[in-house]
Order: sequence, then C-alpha cells, then structure tokens
Amino acid sequence: MKILAITSCPNGIAHTYMAAENLQKAADAMGIDIKIETQGSIGVENEFTQADIDAADGVIIAADKTVNKERFVGKPLVAVGVQQGINAPETLIRRIVDGQASVHEESGQRSNEDAGNAAGGKGQNAFYRHLMNGVSYMIPFIVIGGLLIAISLTLGGTSTPEGIQIPEDSFWKTIENIGAASFSFMVPILAGFIAMSIADRPGLAPGMVGGYIAMNGSFYGSEAGAGFLGGIIAGFLAGYIALWIKKIKVPSVVQPIMPIIVIPVLASLAVGLIFVTIVGAPVAQIFESLTTWLQDMQGTSSILLALILGGMIAFDMGGPVNKVAFLFGSAMIAEGNYEIMGPIAVAIAVPPIGMGIATFLNRRKFAATEVETGKASFTMGLFGITEGAIPFAAQDPFRVIPSNMIGAMVGAVIAMMSGVGDRVAHGGPIVGVLGAVDNVLMFFVAIIVGSFVTAITVNLLKKEAAVEPALAEVPTQPAAEETVKEEKPAVKGQPQPEEENADLHSLTNKNLIQVNVKAESKEQTIDELIDLLAAENVLTSRADVKEAILEREAEGSTGIGMNIAIPHAKSTAVKEPRVAFGVKRDGVDWNSLDGTEAKLIFMIVVPKESEGTQHLKILQMLSRKLMDDQYREQLLQVTSTDEAYQLLKEVK
Repeated sequence: MKILAITSCPNGIAHTYMAAENLQKAADAMGIDIKIETQGSIGVENEFTQADIDAADGVIIAADKTVNKERFVGKPLVAVGVQQGINAPETLIRRIVDGQASVHEESGQRSNEDAGNAAGGKGQNAFYRHLMNGVSYMIPFIVIGGLLIAISLTLGGTSTPEGIQIPEDSFWKTIENIGAASFSFMVPILAGFIAMSIADRPGLAPGMVGGYIAMNGSFYGSEAGAGFLGGIIAGFLAGYIALWIKKIKVPSVVQPIMPIIVIPVLASLAVGLIFVTIVGAPVAQIFESLTTWLQDMQGTSSILLALILGGMIAFDMGGPVNKVAFLFGSAMIAEGNYEIMGPIAVAIAVPPIGMGIATFLNRRKFAATEVETGKASFTMGLFGITEGAIPFAAQDPFRVIPSNMIGAMVGAVIAMMSGVGDRVAHGGPIVGVLGAVDNVLMFFVAIIVGSFVTAITVNLLKKEAAVEPALAEVPTQPAAEETVKEEKPAVKGQPQPEEENADLHSLTNKNLIQVNVKAESKEQTIDELIDLLAAENVLTSRADVKEAILEREAEGSTGIGMNIAIPHAKSTAVKEPRVAFGVKRDGVDWNSLDGTEAKLIFMIVVPKESEGTQHLKILQMLSRKLMDDQYREQLLQVTSTDEAYQLLKEVK
C-alpha cells in the first residue's frame, strides 16, 4: 500500500516537519510506503508527481492552512490539523488502511467532516481557518492603499472647508487614486478568499462578487455599504453555497463544466440575491434610522453623543456604522459646528494607533505577522486611516472590537469635554499638523489617552498567541536569499541537502552539558546554561546574549511541548554556533504549547551573521530526532555528561 501525506502549519517551520517526521516513522513501523509533501515557509518540497498520485491508495492532509485538494479527486482522503499529524500519525494511517476515509469526489470538495474541522476539534476550527485565509490575502491591499493615501495626503494635501483635498491635476492625486484603487479591492478579496478556503477555486468568483455587492450599498439602497463585516458574511455565504452546489450529483457529461461555469454562476447569483433582498436592505434601513437618531441627540448630552460617535467610529473601522457617524460629523461642519467632528477625528485614529501600540507593549499576545501588521497600523492611524486596525479585528473580533470601541469612546469624550473642533472632514494627527483643529493640544492628548486605553484593554483581554516554536525571528523585510536558505528537517527516505555541521555533537561538547540543572525558574535555567557557554569563551557579552534570548521568549514560548524547550538567540555577542544542553528532572515551567514542564532544555546560540541559515539547520536536526519517544526517555535518564554526549551524537 502507498499513501501520500501533506503537512503544513501557519508559520511553516517546526510543526510542518515534526508532523512529517512522525508520519514517516509511523508508516515505517506499520510497513506502509509513504511519501510526504511539506508546504513550509519556503514553499512546497518533495512535491508529488502525477505518477505518485495515480499510484496512491489514499491521502492524508495534516495542515492548519488551506491545502488545494484538486489533485486528489477519486482518492480516499483524510484532512485534519497539523497537531494530529504530530500526535496521532498511526490513527491517520489506519483510517486509510481500514477504508474509513471518504473518497474525494470532485475538485475542492472535502472528503469528510474532518475537512471542515482541520484541527480535529482541538486546534484552529473551520471558521477561523477560512477567515484567516481571507485576511491573509486582504492585508496587502490595506497596506498598499493606506500608505499610498497617507503619503499623498501628507505631501500633496491642503486644508479646505470640504476636508483635506489634493489638487485634481497634481501628481499626488494620482498616488491617492492608486491607493484608493487598492482599498476598493479589500472587501472583495477578503470575501473571495474566505469562499475559496471553503469551496476551493469554484468559490473564489462568487465570494468576490458577494464582497463587491457588500461594499456597494447602491445595490440595496444605502449610501454606505456593509464594509468588511459584510464581506465576511458574503464570503461565508458564497463558500457554503458553492460547496452545497458541488455536492449535487450531476451526469458525468456535466461534471467538467461544474467548477468553471455552473457553480460560479449559480453561487454568485444566489449570494447577490440574498445580499440585495435579505441582508443589505434591512441593514440600510437600520443605518438610516441611526442617522436620524444621532441628529435628534445633538442638543441633549454632548458626552453621551461623544460616547456613541466614538463607539460607532471604532465598531467597524471604515464600514457602514463608521460611515454613518462620519457623515453626521461632516454634515455638522457644513452647518458651522466643528465640535462634533473633533471627537470623531480623535476616534478615527484610536483603533489603528492603539493596536499598533498594543503590539509594541506585549508582543507575546500577537503572532509574528500581527506584530508586523501593527507597525503599518500605527502609521495608518497617524494619517487618520481607521482601516489599519481591520486585520486585528477580523482575526479576533470579540476582543479587538470592544477594545477599539472603549479607547475611541474615551478619546472622543476627552475631545468633546475639551472643546476640540475639527474644521475638515478627516481625522488623525495629520489634521492637527495641518492646522485644521481647534484646541490642538487636547486633540493630541485625547488621541494618546484613547490609544493607550485600547492597547491596554486588548492586551488584558487577549490570550498569548499560539506561536509556533520557530527558531527564526520573523524579520520585517526578509531577504530573498535568506528565504531560499530556510530548510526543513529531513524526513527519512526523502532527499536531503548537504550541509555544514551535519551533526549536533560538532556544535557542543561535554563542558556544555549539565545533566542536573539546579535552577528553579525559567530565567535561572537560562542563566545556568549561559554560564556554560560563557565558560567556553564563545560569548563576548553574557548580558547581550541573555537579552536576545529573553526578547525571543517575549515573542512566544520556545517550549515546544513533550517536556522540551529550545531557547535560542542570534547575536553579535556570539563568536561561533554552539548548543548547550541541560536536564531538569523535576521540570521547570516554560509556558509550553502542550502545558508540560521543560525537562530537556537545548540552548542554541549563533552569530548574528548566521541569521536565516545556521539556526534553522540546528532546528532541523533537533526536531527530527526529538520526535522519538524512546530517545527523549533516554535523555531524561542520563546520569553523566559522557552518557549525554554520546546520545547527542545521534542527532544528525
């Protein structure tokens, strides 16, 4: 019997290859021929040929990312999360062997219920996975649009009674238009790739059509569209409608045109009609009533009005609720009332600036990609682009949206009580710099206070991010040559590149081994292992290396589970790559992904110039060997440095 397997995790470094190694070991033990394709951070490796697929008796997909299944029509297929590939490889293989896997019937269709729950009920659920697929494709459009508009406003914008304007015949107007074009794709892309995650390629077009309709209120009689929240609704509608149509049994003569004609046309029509007749029109009526209500409130309670406007601006960050409040403030400017737009201008900036500050204050609460997004979000907030916070809200709406609203409401109240006015229909610090704000000092105070309220609130509400224990820090702009050099741990029976330092014992020695760690805490353990490295004269600054290790720990625990921790650092204070190893028999709390205490601690230090290569090679060797339960138990039982050193020689 021959089985094919695909492994993939969000960051594409450690868990991708751990799952591959465990599947390979389980298959060998069961006498099964298996070929494993890894879809990691550097792309697809060990890719299946058509001959491999034709000869396969079944396919296993252990992934927390969307994997294209079009190649496997007619094959028994099991789709689960990557953790099941690590923890239960025999069970997955047995499902293929025992004929318990459903046949993948057609392009993109999930083979069984597992495909709708990629994490097997214990990791990422289907909703999260589909949503993240859309968000990941949407983010570049937000960044492009936001930054180009911000640049054009700063360098080419002038204050006018109608708002910050850029001369129509200027170069900067062209830049603004390019940015606006990028923004116009944001919601359709979000909806399209949510739908594609659900129904694969046949869902893409219906999702984008639905997203476009959600964004354009003219389809259902509204001046403001349904924004990114409407895009999410449209994406899921399109995806599941397309998936339902795909399940309909049709004659074989019709099957070839199903994914390219029948499914896209019917699904697009269904989503469009549902949005126009059911979703869009009632929402439009709600927004019209809300506008009238706000106008009636204007003279009653200015503080209550500030709370309402601030909350509305932050609720959907550029969506229809935001637009109702913004249009209300703009109408007040026309009537000579600038103190309504002042709190709105503050609230506009708070969500993106606040989320940027949140990532700076506590990086461990955010995934590495979110930390990078936070920088762009902060910058967009400076220019009054609330959409900069959308990626955070899309990924964690129940914590981020309330935090944004609380901060924006606080900022808006401060502005209202201080008599902050805004004479242009725009927001953010940029309008203060351009001289369009009355009481500019309190304008900036309101933004700062509101942003920190958002940042602190979201960090209190959010749990620590489930960070994959990658040894590589995520650089802001990864160099192309570094990306190419990122390599995976070899899986038995698959091609392996020749490398320098092809075994672990060349990077350690008996003086770097402590078989009885005395430390009682995580930081003390780090100190104890650094002492071993310092005694070997491979560090120029003990303090710098410790700082680098703790900075990495702040991003997310290096406790990878199974009683293993791999603290590490890339630093100019390291002369040569080295690995120190310690055994803590009663364990130390390392905030590991599976909740186990760290008993086997490998500290890896490499020179800064080795960034992107050496640290990954060491991880490859360790992640492959440490999947062996018997090997881990042998390490835990060592009583001497000689015995430990001999075992470490097996890591190659």
